[in-house]
This record gives sequence, C-alpha cells and structure tokens, in this order.
Amino acid sequence: MKLSRPTVRKHLATVEEPKYQRVQPVAPKLGQFEAQLTAWLVEESKLSKSRRRSRQRLFEGLQTLGYSGAYDSVQRFVSRWKSRHQSPKLTEAFVPLHFQPADACQFDWSQEQVELGGVLQHIKVAHFRMAYSRQMFVVAYPREQQEMVLDAHVRAFMFFGGVPMRLIYDNLKTVVDAVYVGKERQFNRRFLTLANHYLFEPVACTPASGWEKGQVENQVGNVREWLFTPLARFASFVELNAWLATRCQELAQRQHPVQSDRTIASCFADEQVLLRPITAHFDGYVEHMLRVSSTCLVRVDRNRYSVPASAAGKAVSVRTTADQVRIVANGELIAAHPRSFERDQLVCDPWHYLPVLEKKPGALRNGAPFVTWDLPRPIQLVRDRILKQPKGDRSFVELLMLAGEAGLDALTVACELALEGGIVSAPIVMNELRRLVAPNLLMAINVPDNIALTLEPLANCQRYDYLLGGAYVH
Repeated sequence: MKLSRPTVRKHLATVEEPKYQRVQPVAPKLGQFEAQLTAWLVEESKLSKSRRRSRQRLFEGLQTLGYSGAYDSVQRFVSRWKSRHQSPKLTEAFVPLHFQPADACQFDWSQEQVELGGVLQHIKVAHFRMAYSRQMFVVAYPREQQEMVLDAHVRAFMFFGGVPMRLIYDNLKTVVDAVYVGKERQFNRRFLTLANHYLFEPVACTPASGWEKGQVENQVGNVREWLFTPLARFASFVELNAWLATRCQELAQRQHPVQSDRTIASCFADEQVLLRPITAHFDGYVEHMLRVSSTCLVRVDRNRYSVPASAAGKAVSVRTTADQVRIVANGELIAAHPRSFERDQLVCDPWHYLPVLEKKPGALRNGAPFVTWDLPRPIQLVRDRILKQPKGDRSFVELLMLAGEAGLDALTVACELALEGGIVSAPIVMNELRRLVAPNLLMAINVPDNIALTLEPLANCQRYDYLLGGAYVH
C-alpha cells in the first residue's frame, strides 16, 4: 500500500482521522512590536467601529516606529487577536448590482472629526459616488441641513461636469418628508425644485436597507480611513474642501474594482460624456419670512443679522445658504452677511444704521455696530479728535453720511490730507472729501457763433488803479 511505518503507527494510536493543521510562520521582526500592537488593539476596541484603524493603518503605524517586517505578519497577528477577543459575526447574503454609465449616483452623510483653526470639532461630510465608474466626490459642512444638501449637489454636479439620471438616497428628513408603503415617498418641495432644475430622478432606499446603495456606504468607511485618519488639520472649511476635491481626483487613479485593467478615472471619462449637461446655476437657499426688529435685526439659528434701517418693523424674506445669509425685500436684495455657525453672535453692517445715526448721533459712542467697527487708521484718528470737539458726534455722523455716497476709500484719503495739514475738524475733512469727489470742470466751452461779442473787452488790469487814486487808462 506504499505506507510508511510512522504513518501506520500514527493511525493505530488515534481514534479519529488525523487532519492537517497549517503551522503559522514565525514572525521574528514583529516580536518586539507585539506589545505595542496589542496595546493599540486593546485601546481601539473601546472606540466605536468607525474610529478604529484598519490592519493597513496599524501596519503603517508600526513602520513609523521602526518595524521593517511584512504586512502579512501584522495581518495574521491582528486576526488571531480579534478571533480570541471578539465574537464571530454571521455573514449576510446580498445580490450583486450592475449599473449602466451615467445611470445612477449614490449619496450619503457621515460624521467626521477634524481640527479647524486649532479647534477640534465634529463636522458633516456629504458623499457622492457614481455607481458605474466609482468616481467619488466629498465636501464638508458644519451641519447637516437642507441648504447644505442643496449646496453639496451643486458642487458635486460641477465636479462631475454633468448630472446623472438618478440619485439614490436614504430616507433623509431633508430629502423625504413622508415614507409610504413600498417605494412611494413624499419628497421635500425645496428638494424637488433642485431635482426639477437639474432633471434627475430621486430614488429613496427601503428603510434599513443600506445595501441598496452599498457603494457609498462602503466609501464612507474608506474615506474616513484615507482622509480623516490620522486627524486632519486645516485653517478653514474652504481649505479643507479644496483639499478634499484634490484628493478625490488623486484617488480616481486607483484600479477599478470590476474592470481591473482600467482606472476609475478612465471609466469616469467614458461616463462623463453621457451625463446631462448643466445649463443653468441653481441657487440653493432655504427661505423663511421674518419680521425685522426695532433694532434692525433678524434672528437666524440663534444669531442676529443686521438689516437696513428702512426695513425696521417690516416682513422680509431671509434666504440662508451653506455660507451666507441674504435678506430680500420687495424682490430686491437689501443685505447679505457671511453665515455664522456659532451661537448668540451679532453680525452687523454699520452702514445699515446711518439713517438712525442722523437722528440719534449719540449712539455713535456706544452703539454695538460702531464700537466693533474696524475703520482704517486715518479715520479712527480723525474720529477720536472730532468726538472731543463740541457737537463732535453730529459732525462725524455728517462725514459718515457723505462717505456713504463717496465711499470709505475717499473718506480715508480725505482724513489723511487733513492729518497732514495739521488742523483736523469736520469742515476741513468735508472740504477735502468734496474736492476728491467733485466732477472735473470742462477745460473749454463751445460757444455758438450767433452769440459771440462783436467787440471783446481788453484784459487790462490798470483800470482798477483808480481805486488807489491813480489815473484811469483806457
């Protein structure tokens, strides 16, 4: 039977059939790093799954500490550790999906942690993923509100260079107002305005069925690992979003998961020509009707924004976007402010209160819009001197009223000229300002021939000598 004596002896000594067991190879280079790797695994096991590092990131972390071994050794060690300390999970079955070019794009939100301007904070990230080419786009916001959803779509379509036929969503409150039986949904009216503008079909997933948009669900975890681990640090959202757009283009050079002989970028190039072109810009704002207070303010998200004094006590349309607050009255834009995402902030434009100052000049000294007004240095010097003079409040208000027509730059130059002259008063600054903004006189005047003098007088200044007692010369 061509069996060796040790084989026969082994079978005689056992009751069950012997099975081959693979012996894991020894990893000598990992030995001195096992304690550090174990400490990382124990520490991260206390975190949420979204904040844990993958095996690849753990391997890169060991490399920074001097580890020169292979990735497989780290992978096997992590697998053995998790098999001993974590309970096994049941595998759920799914159906593979197939999409045509330019047919569908998937959307989702995620919460990430970044450091902006030296402050650690949680942000919301909007994720888009073209289902055919796997081209992704991500953009960050302070909050997850409807105006952010609208702005994210505008940015995504500009990045993709067109609009797909369908967009697939969860049942977000900013997108879906009501969920009915089956696939029937009542979409938000403002969101439908966006969909009708760009002519795409919104599709909502079945509740608790994230696999229907599994690509973007998987992208959320990958982006967190690729872009937000370790902690991302930027000065502002503008710099962060510019970096995210660049990284989306760089990550598109990876291999396509289905068409292995092509990159994501090359597949997207084929898909991009089939996207519906963008014919007009969409103004993604959310509108609220509010009444202006007697202090010329409207309240938006626990912050107050100034409005021109002429609108005090009137109802206005407040249009909030992802980064701006605009106030519209009678179909005209009357004020615009950068949006603040802090609380209890006062965002004022001092020019809105000039008509009030004309009647109440005493408010110039302690009025909140004017105390924090960052005026150019020459104007500040002139203001401090004029306010010390009698009726200085009213005099400086008159200068501001005139500067409201001429511009702040002209007032700055006029104040510089007054300071150079050494005499600073409201009339002198006003005179300098009027000289700067006065129209140029015509050098020559065309006179019709029929009114020309037949005998023009001579320019003889000696005729005035008789005033001094001299003889008059004709």
